[in-house]
Amino acid sequence: MKEIVNLKAELAKEFSMKDLSPTKKILGMRNNRKRKEVVEDIISRVRGEGAKKVNMSDAKHVNVVLGGHFKFSKAQTLTTEDEKALVSEVSYASDVSNMMYVMVCTSSDIAQAVGVVSRYMSNSGKEHWRAVKWILRYLKGSSSMALSYDGTDVRLHEFVDSDFAGDVDSRKSTTSYVFTFRNGSVSWVSRLQKIVTLSTIEVEYVTVTKAFKELIWLKNFMKELDQEQVTPSLYGDNQSAINLVNNPC
Repeated sequence: MKEIVNLKAELAKEFSMKDLSPTKKILGMRNNRKRKEVVEDIISRVRGEGAKKVNMSDAKHVNVVLGGHFKFSKAQTLTTEDEKALVSEVSYASDVSNMMYVMVCTSSDIAQAVGVVSRYMSNSGKEHWRAVKWILRYLKGSSSMALSYDGTDVRLHEFVDSDFAGDVDSRKSTTSYVFTFRNGSVSWVSRLQKIVTLSTIEVEYVTVTKAFKELIWLKNFMKELDQEQVTPSLYGDNQSAINLVNNPC
């Protein structure tokens, strides 16, 4: 705290400043250990066919981010001009963009689902639109959840996972990882890989490699904050990939 006070004093010498006490709200995110208000705002803006407002506020909540019955491909996109005109009136792109904002700021739990529906922003179909509304129903039902941090665990922990050839069209796999610090998520990714892997070992190895890059960056960043990370932990569930990491030769 002494260093923070000194920093504020030095900044005040150069800039006109006012100390507003602890932050309560940043970019629509309430910083008082409660979930963000922005979810309600996103739901209120949803538009369906004919650009009509969709009343998502009363929609039935779901407990799964994206139901297992959703299977997406480019073949589901609309082809006729009438169909395209109809879907162009829904708020698909803006809803996905808004969900991306929520995902990047606080909601690591929707990262994979948002990554999937975002692939069809330029040419979506009815099935993709149903998936977006499903995710919004999940957000509505989980609006009381929030990121929470405490002081009991000051080590970085990383959890990695991936699917294998999950994208129907390209047969590419998805890299996913999440970092926790002080028992809360601080960095997360769910992204389609740039290459086509040929085995579950290879896809997990690619995922671990990407995660290690982020781990190195975070470790150096924590060092700058005087939070030296002696032995960060990385957890995976593919034994063959773990053995390959430990013995690459």
